[in-house]
Amino acid sequence: MPNIKSSKKRVLISEAKAIKNRSANSALKTSLKKANAAIEENAEDKQEKVNLAIKKIDQAAAKGLIHKNNAANKKSALAIKAKNA
Repeated sequence: MPNIKSSKKRVLISEAKAIKNRSANSALKTSLKKANAAIEENAEDKQEKVNLAIKKIDQAAAKGLIHKNNAANKKSALAIKAKNA
């Protein structure tokens, strides 16, 4: 643990951000898995789940959790998979 007050604060802030980012990444992965599962099963609500996953991808890119090109790649792959299923 650092001795300087501002460094101590930085440690606490970075830990809080890490927890928040971990949670957001987990939510993103979960929505992608649900969308992929719905596509595989050809579920009735697959389009809703795909739209939700795309929304989560956009939010993650806006927050800087994933790069915008990575987000575009994920959305494109999901759309192609949904269309061909």
